[in-house]
Amino acid sequence: MSRLYEVMFVLRPDMAEEDADKLIAGFTATVANGGGVVKSVEKMGRRKLAYVVRKFADGAYVLLTIEASGPVVLELERRLRVSEPVIKFITVRMDEEEKRLAKVKAARGTRRSAPPAAVSPETASPAAAETAQASA
Repeated sequence: MSRLYEVMFVLRPDMAEEDADKLIAGFTATVANGGGVVKSVEKMGRRKLAYVVRKFADGAYVLLTIEASGPVVLELERRLRVSEPVIKFITVRMDEEEKRLAKVKAARGTRRSAPPAAVSPETASPAAAETAQASA
């Protein structure tokens, strides 16, 4: 069963552009050989890291959107882990994330669509209740 995943990884900043392209092509070939589909490859450029990772303060970010089964994703993660130029990576299963976001959005919609409760003078505040009783 194929699922949608986003794989974000960070490459060493001192890596040449053509070497990075070869590495990305290797990762996409891993997905394709396993029967998965690479939906998109987005090179997000060089950015500063939040903290130093393997003595690097910045890195080149790459986002892969893939549709694949579990074993294909495990093989891709294994290759990311053993590739020396990859300093960090994360894989997120997007169908679960989209389901969670839809659930949150639906919950927010039901809260907003409920009419506000009518406020009687007695329940508004104790001071308003005393004023209402005094005037009666």
